[in-house]
Amino acid sequence: MKPKISEVIEGYTIKYHANGETIWSKGKIIDGRPDGYWEWYRIDGTIKRSGHFNQGEPIGEWTTYDASGKVYKVTKKKQQTLNKV
Repeated sequence: MKPKISEVIEGYTIKYHANGETIWSKGKIIDGRPDGYWEWYRIDGTIKRSGHFNQGEPIGEWTTYDASGKVYKVTKKKQQTLNKV
């Protein structure tokens, strides 16, 4: 599988589908991990999924959209807690 083409615009990492033209995902990467709000798109440009990361971990509500861009389902992600030694 060919790696996705990506670029950083105004602090947002944008990855493209294999065609190199339509956006596959968009969000910020901090210290090599996704952080904050992210979106994923279908090859036709409609939004597929969105949600938040905290230091690479998915948190809060994640929304999946149908092919027309309407909300299909919402799931809740629990933030993992790190064990302190």
